[in-house]
Amino acid sequence: MKQHQYQVNVKYLSDHEGNEVNQEITFSAPNHDNIFAIIERTQQRDGFTLEMAQRFAVGLKLMTEVVMEHRNNPLFKELKPQIAEMMKIIKGKSRKVED
Repeated sequence: MKQHQYQVNVKYLSDHEGNEVNQEITFSAPNHDNIFAIIERTQQRDGFTLEMAQRFAVGLKLMTEVVMEHRNNPLFKELKPQIAEMMKIIKGKSRKVED
């Protein structure tokens, strides 16, 4: 399967009390989707700033790609129905729930 190739860098700047922290991780994150296109589409949704769209799309795509790659993992098997429903909602394909 051909995948888009990404590198993710996370730099820990400060803890919750404002103390400086100097830690960093870098990892590769192949994905079947073009994450930049997803960020662009997400930013067009009501109420999404560019930063919010970036954080949401990147986090979602990192998580769901791992779930897809390891779908037989017991944890992911258990979460699959909830993730599938979440993706339907995000893509606007969910059923409307009546109050």
